[in-house]
Amino acid sequence: NLQRCPSALSMLLESLIVFIIVLCVHTIVWDRYSWCVVALAVQAFYVQFKWDRLLRLGGAVFQFRTTANSGLLPASMVIPLLGIVMKERCKAAGIVYFERFGIVVASTGMVLALFLSVIAVGITRPVPTNTCILSGIAGSIILYTMKYSLTVSEVIEVLEVLLIFVYLSMILLYLLPRCFTPGEALLVLGGISFILKQLIKHSLNVIEGKGDPICFVLLVAVVGVVLLGIFFTALFFFMDSGTWTSSMFFHMITAVLGLGVLVPWLYHLIRRNPLLWLLQFLVQTQTRVYLLVYWTLLAASACMVVLYQNFKRSSESKKHQASTITRKYFHFIVVATYIPGLIYDHQLLYIAAVLCLVVFILLEYIRYFRIKPFGQTLRHLLTLFLDERDSGPLILTHIYLLVGMSLPVWLFPRPCAPKGTLPGGGALVPYSGVLAVGVGDTIASIFGSTIGEIKWPGTKKTFEGTMTAIFAQIIAVALILIFDGRVNLNTSYAWILGSISLVSLLEAYTTQIDNLLLPLYLQILLMA
Repeated sequence: NLQRCPSALSMLLESLIVFIIVLCVHTIVWDRYSWCVVALAVQAFYVQFKWDRLLRLGGAVFQFRTTANSGLLPASMVIPLLGIVMKERCKAAGIVYFERFGIVVASTGMVLALFLSVIAVGITRPVPTNTCILSGIAGSIILYTMKYSLTVSEVIEVLEVLLIFVYLSMILLYLLPRCFTPGEALLVLGGISFILKQLIKHSLNVIEGKGDPICFVLLVAVVGVVLLGIFFTALFFFMDSGTWTSSMFFHMITAVLGLGVLVPWLYHLIRRNPLLWLLQFLVQTQTRVYLLVYWTLLAASACMVVLYQNFKRSSESKKHQASTITRKYFHFIVVATYIPGLIYDHQLLYIAAVLCLVVFILLEYIRYFRIKPFGQTLRHLLTLFLDERDSGPLILTHIYLLVGMSLPVWLFPRPCAPKGTLPGGGALVPYSGVLAVGVGDTIASIFGSTIGEIKWPGTKKTFEGTMTAIFAQIIAVALILIFDGRVNLNTSYAWILGSISLVSLLEAYTTQIDNLLLPLYLQILLMA
C-alpha cells in the first residue's frame, strides 16, 4: 500500500489538472455539450481507479502497458473538447458544415470514451455499484443530448466510428500487447477509426473539384499503412518473416498496395494523378525547394546522431544506453524542422509530415518483422534509444513525437480561420506541438534531470524542470511573435500563460505518452 501511495497521489493530481483544464475551457464555451463533458469526466475519474486495479491484478482482457496508469480520464476528454472548441470556432466564422463536423467529433469522442468505461466496469469483479450508477447517469445525459443535437445521418456516422473502433481494438490490442495503456488506445485507435470513417465517407461522396487534396493524402496514407500492418501481421503469423523470400514478398506487396490500390484511391478522390500532383506541389516554389534541402540535411544529422551513439556503445566495454539528454537531441531537430515550415509554408509542412509518418511506420514494420536487408540492423540501432514506454513489441516513441508535433498542423481548422489564422491565442494553435513537446517537454527533461532537486508530490518530475519549461515556452512565444508576422495575440497573454502552465503541470504528472497528449491539450486551450 505504501508503494502504491505515490502513484495514487500522482493520478489524483493529474486528474485535478485535467478537471481544471475542462472547467477553463467551459468558462469560455458553455452549452448543452458542457454538461455531457463534465458528466463524462466524473465517471471516467471513477472508472480509472477500477481499471488501474485491473491492470495491477492482471485482470484486464488485453495486455496493456504496465509502466503507467490507465490514463482513461485525460484521454477521454481530448476528442470531446477538441470537437467543442472546433464547433465554436467554426460557428463564429459562420461555416455551418464544419460546425456540424465539430459536433460529430465531440459526440464521437464521448461515445468512444463511454463505451471504454462501460467495458472496464463490466469486467470488474465485484461490479462497482457507485461507478455503474455514475456511468449510467453520464450515458443518459450524453444520449439525451445527442438525441436533440444530431441528425439521423450524424447518429449513424457516430455509430459507424464506434463499430470500427470496436473491431480495431479487438484486432490491434491482441496483436500488439503492452504497446498502449487504455487511454492511449482510446486516442490512437479512436483517431484511426475516425480517419477510416472519413475516408469511406469521402470516397462514396466524391464531388468534382471539391475537397482539399492535401487532406485526402493524410486520410489515404494513414489507412494504407494501418491496413498494410494488419495484413503482414496476419501473414507472418503463419510464416517466418526473416527469410529472403518473405522479405521479397513484403516489398512486393507494399509496392502493389501503394501503386495498385492507394494511388488509384487517391486519384478517385482528387481527380488527378497523385504522383504528378505531389511532384508539382513539392517544387511549386523556390521556398519549398530550399525547405526540402534544409530538411534533408536535418534528417541526415539525425541519422548521424543514431550512428554515433551506436558507435559509442560498441567501443565501450560496459553496456551503453542513450541518456535522456541524448534522446532530446531529436526534439531539437524536430523543432528546427517545424518552425521554418510553420513560418514559410504551412501546406508543405503538412504533406512532409504525412510522408515522414508513412516512412517511420514502414521502417518500424521492417524492424519488427526483421525484413531483410535492413530489419536486423534497425533492431540493433534503435534498441539504444528505448525507454520504459517501449515495453511492447513495437518502438513507438519516435512515431509519437512526429504525430504529436504534427497533430496541431493536421487538425488546424483552416476553413474556420479568417486569413488562415485564428485571433488571439488561437494564432499559436499550429505551434502547439512545438511549444508543448519540442520546447516544454525537452527543457523540463534536461533541466529536471541535471539541476532539479525539489520533486513534485507523488512523481519523479521536479519543480525546477517544470518552471524552466514554462519560462522557455514564454521565450519561444516571444520569438514566434518576432519572426511570424501573422501571429497577433491581441490581449490574450494571461490565457496563453495559464494554458502553458497547466499543460506543463500535466507533463509533470501524467504517465501517458506526453508526446501525444500535451500538444492536444495545449491546442484545445489555445483554440478556446
